[in-house]
Amino acid sequence: MTLPPIAIAPAQPPAAPAPTGAPLLRLGFRPFYLGAAALAAIAVPLWIGLFLGQVRLDMAIAPMLWHAHEMLFGFAIGVIVGFLLTAGRAWTGLETLRGPALGAVAGLWLAARLAAVAAPYPVYAALDVALLPVIAAVFARVLLKAKNRRNLPLAGILLLLALANLCFHLAALGVVELSPLAPLHAALGLIVLIIHVMAGRVVPAFTANATPGLKIAPAPRLGWAAFAATALALVLWVFAAPGTATGLAFAAAAVLQAMRQSRWAPGVTLKRPILWILHLSYAWLPLGLALLALAQFGWVAASLGLHALAVGLIGGLIIGMITRTARGHTGRPLQVSRPEVAAYLLVMAAAVLRVLLPLAAPQAYTLALGAASLAWAAAFLVYLWIYAPWLVRTRLDGKDG
Repeated sequence: MTLPPIAIAPAQPPAAPAPTGAPLLRLGFRPFYLGAAALAAIAVPLWIGLFLGQVRLDMAIAPMLWHAHEMLFGFAIGVIVGFLLTAGRAWTGLETLRGPALGAVAGLWLAARLAAVAAPYPVYAALDVALLPVIAAVFARVLLKAKNRRNLPLAGILLLLALANLCFHLAALGVVELSPLAPLHAALGLIVLIIHVMAGRVVPAFTANATPGLKIAPAPRLGWAAFAATALALVLWVFAAPGTATGLAFAAAAVLQAMRQSRWAPGVTLKRPILWILHLSYAWLPLGLALLALAQFGWVAASLGLHALAVGLIGGLIIGMITRTARGHTGRPLQVSRPEVAAYLLVMAAAVLRVLLPLAAPQAYTLALGAASLAWAAAFLVYLWIYAPWLVRTRLDGKDG
C-alpha cells in the first residue's frame, strides 16, 4: 500500500525566474522552424509554376538555381540553424541567442529569402552569405565556453557550408569560373553528413527509449565505415567526373548505410508515427546513394538520387524533427495527432512522386512534379496550421524557452 504524501513538505528550491521577452524570440527553433516551414510551403509550388511556365517572375538568377539554393540554404539550413541554437543550450546549459540578437539573425535569414526575388543579385548574395559565419561563431563560442568539444565538428561543417555558399554566389556572379551546381552538390553532401551524425545519435536512442526491453548495441566501426564511404562518394561526386570509381563508392556507401540502419530496429516503430517517420526518412539515404551509383553509369538520371536525398531524407527527417523538438520545447507530449501523421505521409508521398514515379513511368514526369509539389506544400501548411500558434506563445508549463 502506498501512503499519501505528508502534508507538510520540505522547503522547495527557489522558482526559476519567469520567462521574459516575446515568446517567438526565446529560443532558436521558434523563428527558424516557422520561417523554414513557410518557405517550404511557398517556394516549391512557386518553382513548379516557374518551371512549367505558368508563373513569371523577374529574378536575377536562373529559376532552377534559385530553387536548388533556397531548398538547401533557405529551408534546410534554416531548420539546422534553429535546431543547433536550441540544442546548443541543452548541450551546454548556456544561452545561445535570444531576444533582439535572435531576432537579428532570423531577420537576416528572412531578408535574404526576400532579396532573392526582389533585390539586385549582389544584395541577395551579401545577405545570404552573412548568416552562416555568424551562426558558426555563436555556436562554437558556446561549445568552447562549456568545454563541449564533442560537438565542435558541427561548427566546422557550418563553416564549410558557408564556404560552399560563397562559392555558389561567386560562380553565379561570374567572379569565378565554376558551375554553380558544384557548390550546391557540396552543400547537399555536407547536410547529408550532418544527418548521418545526428541521426546516429538520436534515432536509435529515441527508439530504445520508447520500446521497453529493447537494447540497441552500438556499432561504432560500422558507423565510421558508413560515414567514410558516404563522404568519399560525395567528394568524388562533387570534384570528379562521373565514372566507375564514383559509382562503386556510392554503391558501397548505400550498402553500409542500409546495414547501419537495420541495427536500429525500425520494425518496432510501426505504431509510433513520431518514430517511424525518422526511420522511413533515413531509408531514403541508402536508396538515394544507390540511385546516384546507377547514375554514374548512365542508367538513371542523377536528379532522382539527388531528390531522394533532398526530399525523402532531408525533407522527411526535417518534418519529423521539427514536430518532435517543437513539441518537447513547448511543453507538449511527444505524441503526434492525425494531422501531423498526415504531414509525415504527405512528405513521404512527395518523395515517392518526385523520385519513384518518374523512375517507373518517365512519361509522367510533369504530372509527378506537380503532384509532388502539392503534397510537399500541403505537409508544411499542416505544420504551420498546428505549430505556428505554439511557436509564438509561451510554453504550456510556463518555463523559459
